[in-house]
Amino acid sequence: MIQFAGQLFPEALPAAAPLTAASVLLCLVWGLVRSRPVVAARQEFRRPNMAVTVGPGDLFDQPAHLVVGFSDTFDTDVRDGLVISDASVQGQMLARRYGGDAARLDEELAAALRAVGPVARESREEKPHGKLARYPVGTVAVLGTRPRLVFAVAYSRIGNDLVARSSTEELWLSLNRVWDAVYRHGQLDRVALPLIGSGLSRLHGLDEESLLRLILLSFITRSRERMICRELRVVLRPAELARIDLAEVSAFLRVLAADVGRAGTA
Repeated sequence: MIQFAGQLFPEALPAAAPLTAASVLLCLVWGLVRSRPVVAARQEFRRPNMAVTVGPGDLFDQPAHLVVGFSDTFDTDVRDGLVISDASVQGQMLARRYGGDAARLDEELAAALRAVGPVARESREEKPHGKLARYPVGTVAVLGTRPRLVFAVAYSRIGNDLVARSSTEELWLSLNRVWDAVYRHGQLDRVALPLIGSGLSRLHGLDEESLLRLILLSFITRSRERMICRELRVVLRPAELARIDLAEVSAFLRVLAADVGRAGTA
């Protein structure tokens, strides 16, 4: 750009040597800026007015409603890690939002699920540990009070062998049900969620970055129909962050924002 300007206005610019040095310096600065690691991806959208942020952090420190994944039995027992791992997001929620009081969490779940009703019930002989009532995949139990609700979504099925399994189709369905619940109860406030599906649900068809893109695409697709919330935050754990290229995520979000903008003006 500077060299082009120099061709048009040679008297207005310094001599060639300083000009060349300035050009090289600008290129070096630009290269350094471009090579800096992306620590978080953030994209503003105009139709509707909202933002999407992806980056590291502590999910339970977020000033936001939370989305937490459950199995179709809404099990909560973390004793000995037999049914639910205490290292899972669900186990951390029990410890940090409920002070380890599983009975209180179970009471809130029962109240939230009262209007749904189970679709099946296991016998104690078939499922020796955990809860017996099964709810449809995609069921969302809204827990707690504003301004920090928890949207507990059953996106996987836990077998009687206590192994949770899910699929891309079940995750997509469950995410759509979450956005519906957030629309009804969230009052457009910020929502934070982990990388749902990356843990013990055996959703092996997608790597972490593909899983993240699916979550983002689901949210933005539904937001084109109606505004879900003013900001969605996807909070990544260190192991997930190491396997996700946030620069690529930023580019993906820019493309989605441009597509939404074009759709809004069509």
